[in-house]
Amino acid sequence: MTTATATKTGAGISGINSDAQKFISKSKKLLINGKWVDASSGKTFGVYDPSTGKEIVQVAEGDKADIDLAVKAARKAFDSGPWPSMTPSERGKLIWRLGDLLEKHLEEFAALESIDNGKPLAIARVADVPLAVDLFRYMAGWATKIEGTTIPITVPYAPGARFHAYTRREPVGVVGQIIPWNFPLLMAAWKLGPALATGCTIVLKPAEQTPLSALRLGELIMEAGFPEGVVNIVPGYGETAGAALAAHDDVDKAAFTGSTEVGRKIVHAAAGNLKKVTLELGGKSPNVVFADADLSAAIPGAASAIFFNHGQCCCAGSRLYIEKKVFDQVVEGVSAEAKKIKVGPGHEEGTQMGPLVSEEQLNRVVSYLEAGFEAGARAMTGGCRIGEKGYFVEPTVLIDTTHDMKVVKEEIFGPVVTAMPFDDLDDLAAQANDTVYGLGAGVWTRDISKAHLMAEKIRAGTIWVNCYNIFDAAMPFGGFKQSGWGREMGKQALDLYTETKAVCVAL
Repeated sequence: MTTATATKTGAGISGINSDAQKFISKSKKLLINGKWVDASSGKTFGVYDPSTGKEIVQVAEGDKADIDLAVKAARKAFDSGPWPSMTPSERGKLIWRLGDLLEKHLEEFAALESIDNGKPLAIARVADVPLAVDLFRYMAGWATKIEGTTIPITVPYAPGARFHAYTRREPVGVVGQIIPWNFPLLMAAWKLGPALATGCTIVLKPAEQTPLSALRLGELIMEAGFPEGVVNIVPGYGETAGAALAAHDDVDKAAFTGSTEVGRKIVHAAAGNLKKVTLELGGKSPNVVFADADLSAAIPGAASAIFFNHGQCCCAGSRLYIEKKVFDQVVEGVSAEAKKIKVGPGHEEGTQMGPLVSEEQLNRVVSYLEAGFEAGARAMTGGCRIGEKGYFVEPTVLIDTTHDMKVVKEEIFGPVVTAMPFDDLDDLAAQANDTVYGLGAGVWTRDISKAHLMAEKIRAGTIWVNCYNIFDAAMPFGGFKQSGWGREMGKQALDLYTETKAVCVAL
């Protein structure tokens, strides 16, 4: 911990957008009640470039005292002031304006995501930022379409009486939102969009590894004209700021994206006031390639399913099941795709895979690789750390893996895929479902009947057929089993930020 002020470390990174360099040239504060303030403790923490391990900037370290202030501001903004009196149309216009501002600063946000998270600049440009823009615009449209219903009722014990019964959909209240480091900007948008559309107020805690884009987004939120206290942003550590937010008695709902292990802690913390909880958690997703698939699409598709975002994706296709008659061909093809990937600093043009987000994550992935090799797995390609500077790992394809191995059962969250053959459809479904998770799955086949059958048999929240990692603001995303509760995106997300009130009027 340190109380240092400005650092210029990030300003000297070559090739970084000038606006992003300007933003990271000064220490960052908390956004509470429309003002940028220091942490109550005066503490700050460092944010690091994962391609070098060097510090980028110092960020104010929020803890319980700051969470208390932010929740108080959110409660006041929800209960009084301009926000609750705004029309749905006015709320929608603000959300749309935020999307426009984000699009205007696309290059800056792509650079911030790349330097902070390590992801390739090219990916952030075409995926992370545009998807966030689209999410805000999609949710802006929903602000005016949250409706109740009229209910014709019959009351047996009141013969002859007449009633007018209807429902109202009302915002759940103050929402505590905790987001992960793998898609910092996009996860902020997924959380903020539906909460704002429904009229909630928010305390957002970004991951301590990647707070920069959320803080810059906070500046745009104020520029867009959102009232004070509607969105509060408090960076800090999970065990302090995150735990305080999840347990806070004046928070009406907790929304978390992250590991299943931490998700359980969120549930326990939320029990105090029985706040509503939604969770988008881990995964160990099966990706199935049948012999009748178009292998020219399935092979690069299977590679992308695991190596996209360096494998740091909760729905990554990390368990690759291949029909026996094409097993060798597909494994060799995916390995060849892995070998072609250009690994380097995310903010350098041409990089296709950047570093893992932190030294902790690097050590985690390397330890899984070592455990896999000790259990008998072999690497068709990859399997090692790259260099000594930064947190780089080779894109890795493991074979000779079995279902009892840690690398097959547990979420690695890195660029590591386990390839296994199959020849029986029923056995395949059992293997695909032999996991505590149920977030995503892929099926590659030309047989439409087989595709629909597998989509029915696999217990997961999203099934991609002849594609993978296709996301849209209108398509709900979430998991079965220990992959979470509730859904992000789509109309279903709005349901989770509202309460249903029944009204009955005697006529």
